[in-house]
Amino acid sequence: IEIGCSSGALAREFKKLSPACDYLGIEIDPDYAKLALRYCDQSLTLDIESATEDFWRDTADRDCWIFGDTLEHLRDPWAILRRIRTSLPAHGSVVACIPNVQHWSVQAKLAIGDFRYQPSGLLDKTHLRWFTRQTMIEMFRDTGFRIDDGMPRIFNDPASEPYLAVIEQMAKAAGADPEIAVSDALPLQYVVRAVAQ
Repeated sequence: IEIGCSSGALAREFKKLSPACDYLGIEIDPDYAKLALRYCDQSLTLDIESATEDFWRDTADRDCWIFGDTLEHLRDPWAILRRIRTSLPAHGSVVACIPNVQHWSVQAKLAIGDFRYQPSGLLDKTHLRWFTRQTMIEMFRDTGFRIDDGMPRIFNDPASEPYLAVIEQMAKAAGADPEIAVSDALPLQYVVRAVAQ
C-alpha cells in the first residue's frame, strides 16, 4: 500500500519486479488516483488522516506501507504510524523517503533569514512537518518501530564546502560532534525501512 501514490510511477516500477503483488495506491487528489489505476491494482481517493475504521480493517493484511515523501505532508504522522503499527502483520514494514531539513542548503538560508517556501523541494510549501536524521529515528521509535535498513540520498555539490566548514564550527560551539553535524547536513533525503520493535 502506497500513501500518496500520485500517478502511480512507483507502482509501475515495483510491478515490473513483482508482478503478482497486489498494489493499493492511496491518493488525496482524485485525478492522480484515476491515473494511478494504470499501474496499481486498486487506487482510492482518500485523505489517510480521515480514514474510517473500515479502511483500517480492510488494509490490516497489507505487509508494506510506503510513504514516498508524504509523511512530512501529514498533520500528525505519528498518529498514522501508530495506527499502522496496531494492524501491521508481524513480518510487515514501513518504507519511507523523508526530506532532511538539516541539509546544508536549508541551514545556509536560515542563517540569513531566507526561509521561504517553494513550489517543491526541501522547502515545499505543502510540508507541514520537518525532520532531521535524529528526529526521524525518534518518530519511528516513538510509534513502535525501529529502522532496520536505509540510506541517505546525497548529491555531490561543490558549493556545499564553505557551508560545511561553518556547520562544523557551529557544532563545536554548541558542544556537539562536528563530524556528525557535517555528515547529517549532506543528505537531501533519507530512505528507510522500519519494522515493528
